[in-house]
Amino acid sequence: MTEIETDYLIIGAGAVSLAFADTLLDEDPHCHITMVDMHAKPGGHWNDAYSFVALHQPSAFYGVNSMEFGDDVVDDHGPNKGMFPLASGAEVSAYFEQLMKRRLLPSGRVTYFPLTEYLGDGCMKSILSGKKSKIKIRRKTVDGTFYKTSVPATHKRQYSVAEGTRLATPGDLPGLWMQTDRLPGHYVVLGAGKTAMDAVIWLLEAGIDPDAITWVRPRDSWLINRTYTQPGPDFFEDIVDNQIAQLKAAAIAATGDEMFEILGRGGYMLRIDPAVKPEMFHYATISEGEIELLRKIRNVVRHGRVSAIAPGKMTFPTCEETVPDSALFIDCTASAVPFDEGRQHGPQFRGDTITLQPLHVPLVTLSAALTAFLEANFDDDDTKNALATPSPLTDTPNTYPLGLLTNIMNRGAWAQNPKISAWLASVRLDPTGKTIARLSQEGSPKLAALGKFQAAIAEGLPGLQRLAVAARAAHQPR
Repeated sequence: MTEIETDYLIIGAGAVSLAFADTLLDEDPHCHITMVDMHAKPGGHWNDAYSFVALHQPSAFYGVNSMEFGDDVVDDHGPNKGMFPLASGAEVSAYFEQLMKRRLLPSGRVTYFPLTEYLGDGCMKSILSGKKSKIKIRRKTVDGTFYKTSVPATHKRQYSVAEGTRLATPGDLPGLWMQTDRLPGHYVVLGAGKTAMDAVIWLLEAGIDPDAITWVRPRDSWLINRTYTQPGPDFFEDIVDNQIAQLKAAAIAATGDEMFEILGRGGYMLRIDPAVKPEMFHYATISEGEIELLRKIRNVVRHGRVSAIAPGKMTFPTCEETVPDSALFIDCTASAVPFDEGRQHGPQFRGDTITLQPLHVPLVTLSAALTAFLEANFDDDDTKNALATPSPLTDTPNTYPLGLLTNIMNRGAWAQNPKISAWLASVRLDPTGKTIARLSQEGSPKLAALGKFQAAIAEGLPGLQRLAVAARAAHQPR
Protein backbone atom coordinates (compact mmCIF):
# COMPACT_ATOMS: atom_id res chain seq x y z
CA MET A 1 0.00 0.00 0.00
CA THR A 2 1.39 3.40 -1.03
CA GLU A 3 1.95 5.84 1.84
CA ILE A 4 2.18 9.62 1.53
CA GLU A 5 2.57 12.41 4.09
CA THR A 6 0.81 15.74 4.45
CA ASP A 7 0.19 18.44 7.04
CA TYR A 8 -3.52 18.87 6.34
CA LEU A 9 -5.81 16.29 4.79
CA ILE A 10 -8.94 17.97 3.41
CA ILE A 11 -11.88 15.66 2.74
CA GLY A 12 -13.81 17.05 -0.21
CA ALA A 13 -12.91 19.53 -2.93
CA GLY A 14 -16.09 21.59 -2.98
CA ALA A 15 -16.36 25.34 -2.52
CA VAL A 16 -15.76 25.40 1.24
CA SER A 17 -12.78 23.04 1.08
CA LEU A 18 -11.21 25.06 -1.72
CA ALA A 19 -11.77 28.35 0.12
CA PHE A 20 -10.09 26.87 3.21
CA ALA A 21 -7.12 25.53 1.23
CA ASP A 22 -6.68 28.79 -0.68
CA THR A 23 -6.43 30.92 2.46
CA LEU A 24 -4.30 28.39 4.34
CA LEU A 25 -1.72 28.50 1.53
CA ASP A 26 -1.36 32.25 2.03
CA GLU A 27 -1.45 32.27 5.82
CA ASP A 28 0.82 29.27 6.43
CA PRO A 29 3.47 29.36 3.69
CA HIS A 30 5.19 26.17 4.85
CA CYS A 31 2.27 23.76 5.13
CA HIS A 32 1.40 20.95 2.74
CA ILE A 33 -2.21 20.12 1.86
CA THR A 34 -3.75 16.96 0.43
CA MET A 35 -7.29 17.04 -0.96
CA VAL A 36 -9.37 13.88 -1.50
CA ASP A 37 -12.64 14.05 -3.42
CA MET A 38 -15.01 11.61 -5.11
CA HIS A 39 -15.71 13.85 -8.10
CA ALA A 40 -13.55 13.91 -11.22
CA LYS A 41 -13.09 17.69 -10.98
CA PRO A 42 -12.98 20.23 -8.15
CA GLY A 43 -16.17 22.08 -7.27
CA GLY A 44 -18.19 19.51 -5.35
CA HIS A 45 -21.92 19.54 -6.12
CA TRP A 46 -21.41 22.03 -8.95
CA ASN A 47 -20.24 19.03 -10.99
CA ASP A 48 -23.69 17.45 -10.63
CA ALA A 49 -25.90 20.53 -11.00
CA TYR A 50 -28.31 21.18 -13.87
CA SER A 51 -26.88 23.17 -16.75
CA PHE A 52 -28.93 26.33 -16.21
CA VAL A 53 -28.17 26.62 -12.50
CA ALA A 54 -26.72 29.95 -11.38
CA LEU A 55 -25.51 31.52 -8.18
CA HIS A 56 -28.19 33.18 -6.07
CA GLN A 57 -25.71 35.76 -4.83
CA PRO A 58 -23.40 38.10 -6.73
CA SER A 59 -20.22 36.45 -7.97
CA ALA A 60 -18.13 39.20 -6.36
CA PHE A 61 -18.05 37.47 -2.96
CA TYR A 62 -18.21 33.82 -3.92
CA GLY A 63 -15.34 31.40 -4.51
CA VAL A 64 -11.91 31.77 -2.92
CA ASN A 65 -10.18 34.84 -1.60
CA SER A 66 -7.14 34.90 -3.87
CA MET A 67 -8.95 34.78 -7.21
CA GLU A 68 -11.51 37.31 -8.45
CA PHE A 69 -14.78 35.98 -9.78
CA GLY A 70 -17.24 37.77 -12.03
CA ASP A 71 -17.11 41.35 -13.22
CA ASP A 72 -18.33 44.72 -12.00
CA VAL A 73 -20.79 45.43 -14.82
CA VAL A 74 -24.41 45.29 -13.70
CA ASP A 75 -27.04 43.53 -15.81
CA ASP A 76 -28.95 45.93 -18.04
CA HIS A 77 -31.81 43.60 -18.96
CA GLY A 78 -33.76 40.58 -17.74
CA PRO A 79 -35.14 39.80 -14.27
CA ASN A 80 -31.79 40.65 -12.64
CA LYS A 81 -31.65 44.10 -14.25
CA GLY A 82 -29.78 46.73 -12.23
CA MET A 83 -27.80 44.22 -10.20
CA PHE A 84 -24.49 42.45 -10.52
CA PRO A 85 -24.55 39.33 -12.72
CA LEU A 86 -25.01 35.82 -11.37
CA ALA A 87 -22.45 33.29 -12.50
CA SER A 88 -23.77 30.25 -14.34
CA GLY A 89 -22.98 26.74 -13.14
CA ALA A 90 -20.56 26.32 -16.03
CA GLU A 91 -18.73 29.49 -15.00
CA VAL A 92 -18.50 28.32 -11.38
CA SER A 93 -17.14 24.92 -12.42
CA ALA A 94 -14.59 26.52 -14.76
CA TYR A 95 -13.53 28.90 -11.97
CA PHE A 96 -12.79 26.07 -9.54
CA GLU A 97 -11.00 24.03 -12.18
CA GLN A 98 -8.83 27.03 -13.04
CA LEU A 99 -8.10 27.54 -9.34
CA MET A 100 -6.83 23.99 -9.02
CA LYS A 101 -4.76 24.04 -12.22
CA ARG A 102 -3.32 27.55 -11.99
CA ARG A 103 -2.90 28.16 -8.27
CA LEU A 104 -3.23 25.19 -5.97
CA LEU A 105 -1.29 22.51 -7.85
CA PRO A 106 1.42 24.86 -9.23
CA SER A 107 2.15 25.96 -5.65
CA GLY A 108 3.86 22.60 -5.12
CA ARG A 109 2.18 22.41 -1.72
CA VAL A 110 -1.12 20.83 -2.73
CA THR A 111 -1.70 17.23 -3.73
CA TYR A 112 -5.11 16.44 -5.22
CA PHE A 113 -6.75 13.03 -5.50
CA PRO A 114 -9.94 13.19 -7.59
CA LEU A 115 -12.20 10.14 -8.05
CA THR A 116 -11.03 8.98 -4.64
CA GLU A 117 -13.00 7.88 -1.60
CA TYR A 118 -11.71 8.61 1.88
CA LEU A 119 -12.22 5.55 4.07
CA GLY A 120 -11.12 7.05 7.37
CA ASP A 121 -8.06 6.52 9.56
CA GLY A 122 -5.78 7.98 6.90
CA CYS A 123 -6.84 5.47 4.25
CA MET A 124 -8.19 6.30 0.79
CA LYS A 125 -9.24 4.29 -2.24
CA SER A 126 -9.30 5.08 -5.95
CA ILE A 127 -12.90 4.73 -7.12
CA LEU A 128 -11.93 3.46 -10.58
CA SER A 129 -8.96 1.20 -9.85
CA GLY A 130 -9.74 0.20 -6.28
CA LYS A 131 -6.14 0.89 -5.29
CA LYS A 132 -5.73 1.91 -1.64
CA SER A 133 -3.25 4.39 -0.22
CA LYS A 134 -2.30 5.44 3.29
CA ILE A 135 -1.89 9.07 4.31
CA LYS A 136 0.22 10.10 7.29
CA ILE A 137 -1.38 13.29 8.61
CA ARG A 138 1.17 15.42 10.43
CA ARG A 139 -1.27 18.04 11.71
CA LYS A 140 -5.01 17.87 11.09
CA THR A 141 -7.88 16.36 9.11
CA VAL A 142 -10.25 18.97 7.68
CA ASP A 143 -13.82 17.77 7.07
CA GLY A 144 -15.33 19.73 4.18
CA THR A 145 -18.42 17.53 3.89
CA PHE A 146 -20.54 18.97 6.72
CA TYR A 147 -23.10 20.55 4.37
CA LYS A 148 -23.87 17.26 2.56
CA THR A 149 -25.19 19.26 -0.38
CA SER A 150 -27.81 17.43 -2.41
CA VAL A 151 -28.87 18.13 -6.00
CA PRO A 152 -31.59 16.53 -8.16
CA ALA A 153 -29.13 14.41 -10.13
CA THR A 154 -27.78 12.64 -7.05
CA HIS A 155 -30.42 12.65 -4.32
CA LYS A 156 -32.69 9.75 -3.37
CA ARG A 157 -36.36 10.37 -4.19
CA GLN A 158 -38.82 10.06 -1.32
CA TYR A 159 -41.82 9.08 -3.48
CA SER A 160 -42.69 6.11 -5.67
CA VAL A 161 -42.82 6.27 -9.47
CA ALA A 162 -45.18 4.02 -11.41
CA GLU A 163 -43.97 2.30 -14.56
CA GLY A 164 -44.47 4.40 -17.68
CA THR A 165 -44.33 7.73 -15.84
CA ARG A 166 -42.37 10.44 -17.61
CA LEU A 167 -39.94 11.80 -15.03
CA ALA A 168 -36.98 14.12 -15.50
CA THR A 169 -34.51 16.14 -13.46
CA PRO A 170 -33.96 19.83 -14.26
CA GLY A 171 -30.75 18.84 -16.03
CA ASP A 172 -32.80 16.92 -18.60
CA LEU A 173 -34.84 19.93 -19.72
CA PRO A 174 -32.35 21.48 -22.18
CA GLY A 175 -32.32 18.15 -24.06
CA LEU A 176 -36.04 18.29 -24.83
CA TRP A 177 -35.26 19.87 -28.18
CA MET A 178 -34.10 16.43 -29.31
CA GLN A 179 -37.53 14.92 -28.54
CA THR A 180 -39.70 16.94 -30.88
CA ASP A 181 -41.74 13.84 -31.74
CA ARG A 182 -42.78 13.32 -28.12
CA LEU A 183 -42.70 16.68 -26.38
CA PRO A 184 -44.72 16.87 -23.16
CA GLY A 185 -48.16 18.39 -23.32
CA HIS A 186 -47.89 19.51 -19.72
CA TYR A 187 -45.19 20.00 -17.08
CA VAL A 188 -45.42 19.23 -13.36
CA VAL A 189 -42.70 20.74 -11.19
CA LEU A 190 -42.27 18.84 -7.91
CA GLY A 191 -40.70 20.89 -5.11
CA ALA A 192 -40.83 24.39 -3.64
CA GLY A 193 -37.17 25.37 -3.28
CA LYS A 194 -34.85 27.43 -5.44
CA THR A 195 -34.24 24.52 -7.83
CA ALA A 196 -37.98 24.37 -8.55
CA MET A 197 -38.06 28.13 -9.06
CA ASP A 198 -35.17 27.87 -11.52
CA ALA A 199 -37.00 25.11 -13.42
CA VAL A 200 -40.22 27.12 -13.62
CA ILE A 201 -38.39 30.21 -14.88
CA TRP A 202 -36.51 28.09 -17.43
CA LEU A 203 -39.79 26.70 -18.77
CA LEU A 204 -41.39 30.15 -18.96
CA GLU A 205 -38.39 31.67 -20.72
CA ALA A 206 -38.42 28.70 -23.13
CA GLY A 207 -41.93 29.75 -24.18
CA ILE A 208 -44.09 27.30 -22.21
CA ASP A 209 -47.57 28.67 -21.46
CA PRO A 210 -47.95 29.22 -17.69
CA ASP A 211 -51.21 27.26 -17.80
CA ALA A 212 -49.28 24.25 -19.10
CA ILE A 213 -47.32 24.12 -15.84
CA THR A 214 -48.49 22.62 -12.55
CA TRP A 215 -46.35 23.43 -9.55
CA VAL A 216 -46.41 21.24 -6.44
CA ARG A 217 -45.34 23.43 -3.52
CA PRO A 218 -45.46 21.58 -0.18
CA ARG A 219 -44.26 24.71 1.65
CA ASP A 220 -43.91 28.24 0.36
CA SER A 221 -40.67 30.03 1.15
CA TRP A 222 -39.54 33.44 2.24
CA LEU A 223 -36.87 34.71 -0.14
CA ILE A 224 -34.15 37.32 0.32
CA ASN A 225 -34.60 40.34 -1.93
CA ARG A 226 -31.40 40.36 -4.00
CA THR A 227 -31.45 44.17 -4.06
CA TYR A 228 -30.10 44.08 -0.51
CA THR A 229 -27.20 41.70 -1.19
CA GLN A 230 -25.24 43.71 -3.74
CA PRO A 231 -21.55 44.44 -3.12
CA GLY A 232 -19.64 47.69 -3.42
CA PRO A 233 -20.06 51.33 -2.42
CA ASP A 234 -23.11 51.97 -4.61
CA PHE A 235 -25.16 49.43 -2.65
CA PHE A 236 -23.57 49.85 0.78
CA GLU A 237 -26.44 51.85 2.26
CA ASP A 238 -28.94 49.25 1.04
CA ILE A 239 -27.04 46.47 2.81
CA VAL A 240 -26.92 48.43 6.07
CA ASP A 241 -30.58 49.40 5.66
CA ASN A 242 -31.48 45.71 5.44
CA GLN A 243 -29.51 44.87 8.59
CA ILE A 244 -31.18 47.71 10.47
CA ALA A 245 -34.60 46.57 9.30
CA GLN A 246 -33.95 43.05 10.60
CA LEU A 247 -32.94 44.33 14.02
CA LYS A 248 -35.93 46.63 14.26
CA ALA A 249 -38.26 43.79 13.25
CA ALA A 250 -36.70 41.52 15.89
CA ALA A 251 -37.27 44.19 18.53
CA ILE A 252 -41.05 44.12 18.10
CA ALA A 253 -41.82 40.65 16.75
CA ALA A 254 -43.21 37.93 19.02
CA THR A 255 -41.94 35.12 16.75
CA GLY A 256 -39.65 34.57 13.80
CA ASP A 257 -42.75 34.25 11.62
CA GLU A 258 -43.88 37.72 12.67
CA MET A 259 -40.39 39.09 12.11
CA PHE A 260 -40.50 37.89 8.50
CA GLU A 261 -43.97 39.33 7.98
CA ILE A 262 -42.61 42.72 9.04
CA LEU A 263 -39.62 42.36 6.71
CA GLY A 264 -41.94 41.26 3.92
CA ARG A 265 -44.04 44.40 4.26
CA GLY A 266 -40.85 46.44 3.93
CA GLY A 267 -39.74 44.57 0.80
CA TYR A 268 -36.62 43.11 2.41
CA MET A 269 -38.04 39.59 2.17
CA LEU A 270 -40.14 38.40 -0.75
CA ARG A 271 -42.71 35.64 -1.28
CA ILE A 272 -44.29 34.31 -4.42
CA ASP A 273 -47.90 34.28 -3.27
CA PRO A 274 -48.84 37.23 -1.03
CA ALA A 275 -51.90 35.29 0.21
CA VAL A 276 -49.94 32.29 1.50
CA LYS A 277 -47.87 32.31 4.68
CA PRO A 278 -44.39 30.91 3.93
CA GLU A 279 -43.25 28.18 6.30
CA MET A 280 -39.74 27.73 4.88
CA PHE A 281 -36.57 29.82 4.78
CA HIS A 282 -33.31 28.44 3.34
CA TYR A 283 -31.55 31.74 2.49
CA ALA A 284 -32.58 31.53 -1.17
CA THR A 285 -32.09 34.89 -2.86
CA ILE A 286 -34.22 36.20 -5.70
CA SER A 287 -34.99 39.34 -7.66
CA GLU A 288 -38.34 41.06 -7.87
CA GLY A 289 -38.26 40.38 -11.60
CA GLU A 290 -38.03 36.64 -10.98
CA ILE A 291 -40.92 36.86 -8.51
CA GLU A 292 -43.08 38.44 -11.23
CA LEU A 293 -42.35 35.51 -13.53
CA LEU A 294 -43.11 32.89 -10.87
CA ARG A 295 -46.44 34.51 -10.08
CA LYS A 296 -47.62 33.64 -13.57
CA ILE A 297 -48.11 30.03 -12.49
CA ARG A 298 -51.73 29.61 -11.40
CA ASN A 299 -51.85 25.81 -11.16
CA VAL A 300 -50.29 25.46 -7.70
CA VAL A 301 -50.87 22.29 -5.63
CA ARG A 302 -50.47 22.49 -1.86
CA HIS A 303 -51.21 19.12 -0.28
CA GLY A 304 -47.82 18.52 1.30
CA ARG A 305 -45.16 16.30 -0.23
CA VAL A 306 -46.10 13.95 -3.02
CA SER A 307 -45.93 10.28 -2.05
CA ALA A 308 -46.42 8.69 -5.50
CA ILE A 309 -46.69 9.69 -9.14
CA ALA A 310 -48.13 7.84 -12.12
CA PRO A 311 -49.20 8.84 -15.64
CA GLY A 312 -51.94 11.43 -15.14
CA LYS A 313 -51.97 11.20 -11.34
CA MET A 314 -50.24 12.37 -8.17
CA THR A 315 -50.86 10.90 -4.74
CA PHE A 316 -50.50 12.88 -1.52
CA PRO A 317 -50.95 11.78 2.10
CA THR A 318 -54.57 12.98 2.16
CA CYS A 319 -55.73 13.12 -1.46
CA GLU A 320 -54.99 12.62 -5.14
CA GLU A 321 -54.62 15.12 -7.98
CA THR A 322 -54.97 14.49 -11.70
CA VAL A 323 -52.81 15.99 -14.42
CA PRO A 324 -52.78 15.40 -18.19
CA ASP A 325 -51.54 11.93 -19.15
CA SER A 326 -48.89 13.59 -21.31
CA ALA A 327 -47.38 15.44 -18.36
CA LEU A 328 -43.65 15.37 -17.71
CA PHE A 329 -42.85 15.36 -13.99
CA ILE A 330 -39.74 17.35 -13.06
CA ASP A 331 -38.07 16.27 -9.82
CA CYS A 332 -36.91 19.31 -7.86
CA THR A 333 -37.37 17.74 -4.43
CA ALA A 334 -33.71 17.57 -3.42
CA SER A 335 -32.94 19.75 -0.43
CA ALA A 336 -29.68 21.62 -0.97
CA VAL A 337 -28.93 20.96 2.69
CA PRO A 338 -30.86 17.94 4.03
CA PHE A 339 -32.10 19.13 7.42
CA ASP A 340 -33.31 15.71 8.53
CA GLU A 341 -29.83 14.17 8.33
CA GLY A 342 -27.73 14.05 11.48
CA ARG A 343 -24.58 16.15 11.63
CA GLN A 344 -21.77 16.35 14.12
CA HIS A 345 -22.65 19.83 15.34
CA GLY A 346 -20.19 21.42 17.69
CA PRO A 347 -16.98 23.45 17.66
CA GLN A 348 -15.02 23.75 14.44
CA PHE A 349 -11.66 23.06 16.04
CA ARG A 350 -11.56 19.63 17.69
CA GLY A 351 -7.98 18.69 18.40
CA ASP A 352 -6.64 16.98 15.30
CA THR A 353 -9.84 17.66 13.31
CA ILE A 354 -11.41 20.79 11.82
CA THR A 355 -15.07 20.55 10.81
CA LEU A 356 -15.91 23.36 8.39
CA GLN A 357 -19.24 24.93 9.36
CA PRO A 358 -20.89 28.28 8.63
CA LEU A 359 -19.68 31.16 10.78
CA HIS A 360 -21.62 33.81 8.88
CA VAL A 361 -24.68 32.28 7.26
CA PRO A 362 -25.08 32.11 4.29
CA LEU A 363 -21.51 33.13 3.38
CA VAL A 364 -20.04 29.63 3.44
CA THR A 365 -16.84 30.37 1.51
CA LEU A 366 -16.04 33.38 3.71
CA SER A 367 -16.63 31.13 6.73
CA ALA A 368 -14.19 28.53 5.42
CA ALA A 369 -11.54 31.12 4.55
CA LEU A 370 -11.83 32.67 8.00
CA THR A 371 -11.46 29.23 9.58
CA ALA A 372 -8.17 28.80 7.73
CA PHE A 373 -7.06 32.25 8.88
CA LEU A 374 -7.80 31.32 12.50
CA GLU A 375 -5.99 28.00 12.15
CA ALA A 376 -2.83 29.70 10.90
CA ASN A 377 -2.82 32.74 13.19
CA PHE A 378 -4.04 31.56 16.60
CA ASP A 379 -2.49 28.91 18.80
CA ASP A 380 -5.09 26.98 20.77
CA ASP A 381 -8.51 25.54 20.04
CA ASP A 382 -10.24 27.44 22.85
CA THR A 383 -9.16 30.78 21.40
CA LYS A 384 -10.11 29.77 17.88
CA ASN A 385 -13.50 28.40 18.86
CA ALA A 386 -14.29 31.54 20.88
CA LEU A 387 -13.88 33.48 17.64
CA ALA A 388 -15.80 31.01 15.48
CA THR A 389 -19.17 29.94 16.83
CA PRO A 390 -20.94 27.87 14.12
CA SER A 391 -24.23 29.34 12.90
CA PRO A 392 -27.05 26.79 12.76
CA LEU A 393 -28.58 26.01 9.38
CA THR A 394 -32.02 27.55 9.08
CA ASP A 395 -35.12 25.69 7.94
CA THR A 396 -37.95 28.03 8.98
CA PRO A 397 -38.51 31.70 9.87
CA ASN A 398 -38.73 30.70 13.53
CA THR A 399 -35.27 29.11 13.50
CA TYR A 400 -33.66 32.05 11.66
CA PRO A 401 -33.08 34.42 14.64
CA LEU A 402 -30.50 32.09 16.19
CA GLY A 403 -28.43 32.18 13.00
CA LEU A 404 -28.73 35.97 12.77
CA LEU A 405 -27.70 36.40 16.41
CA THR A 406 -24.71 34.09 15.90
CA ASN A 407 -23.65 36.12 12.87
CA ILE A 408 -23.82 39.35 14.89
CA MET A 409 -21.93 37.91 17.87
CA ASN A 410 -19.20 36.49 15.62
CA ARG A 411 -18.92 39.79 13.78
CA GLY A 412 -18.59 41.62 17.07
CA ALA A 413 -15.76 39.32 18.17
CA TRP A 414 -13.98 39.75 14.83
CA ALA A 415 -14.28 43.55 14.98
CA GLN A 416 -12.63 43.53 18.43
CA ASN A 417 -9.66 41.47 17.24
CA PRO A 418 -7.07 43.57 15.37
CA LYS A 419 -5.71 40.62 13.37
CA ILE A 420 -9.10 39.53 12.10
CA SER A 421 -10.48 43.01 11.45
CA ALA A 422 -7.39 43.93 9.41
CA TRP A 423 -7.74 40.73 7.39
CA LEU A 424 -11.47 41.27 6.74
CA ALA A 425 -10.71 44.77 5.46
CA SER A 426 -8.79 43.19 2.59
CA VAL A 427 -10.89 40.08 1.90
CA ARG A 428 -13.00 40.03 -1.24
CA LEU A 429 -15.29 37.29 0.14
CA ASP A 430 -16.68 39.66 2.77
CA PRO A 431 -19.46 41.80 1.21
CA THR A 432 -18.79 44.77 3.49
CA GLY A 433 -15.19 44.61 4.78
CA LYS A 434 -13.38 46.00 1.75
CA THR A 435 -16.19 48.44 1.06
CA ILE A 436 -16.02 49.93 4.56
CA ALA A 437 -12.22 50.18 4.29
CA ARG A 438 -12.54 51.97 0.95
CA LEU A 439 -15.26 54.35 2.16
CA SER A 440 -13.22 55.11 5.28
CA GLN A 441 -10.19 55.98 3.17
CA GLU A 442 -12.35 58.29 1.07
CA GLY A 443 -14.07 59.83 4.09
CA SER A 444 -17.40 59.00 2.46
CA PRO A 445 -20.63 60.32 4.03
CA LYS A 446 -22.15 56.87 3.33
CA LEU A 447 -20.44 55.64 6.48
CA ALA A 448 -23.02 57.57 8.50
CA ALA A 449 -25.25 54.53 7.96
CA LEU A 450 -23.02 52.60 10.40
CA GLY A 451 -24.04 54.92 13.21
CA LYS A 452 -27.68 54.05 12.57
CA PHE A 453 -26.73 50.37 12.60
CA GLN A 454 -25.11 50.67 16.04
CA ALA A 455 -28.28 52.31 17.33
CA ALA A 456 -30.33 49.51 15.83
CA ILE A 457 -28.13 46.92 17.59
CA ALA A 458 -28.91 48.51 20.94
CA GLU A 459 -32.62 48.60 20.09
CA GLY A 460 -32.97 45.18 18.50
CA LEU A 461 -30.52 42.91 20.32
CA PRO A 462 -32.75 42.12 23.33
CA GLY A 463 -35.61 41.12 21.03
CA LEU A 464 -33.31 39.08 18.83
CA GLN A 465 -31.94 37.27 21.88
CA ARG A 466 -35.49 36.49 22.98
CA LEU A 467 -36.33 35.04 19.55
CA ALA A 468 -33.03 33.13 19.47
CA VAL A 469 -33.92 31.33 22.73
CA ALA A 470 -37.03 29.91 21.05
CA ALA A 471 -35.02 29.13 17.92
CA ARG A 472 -32.39 27.26 19.94
CA ALA A 473 -35.09 25.00 21.35
CA ALA A 474 -36.29 24.25 17.83
CA HIS A 475 -32.73 23.44 16.76
CA GLN A 476 -32.05 20.99 19.59
CA PRO A 477 -33.20 17.83 17.78
CA ARG A 478 -31.11 18.63 14.72
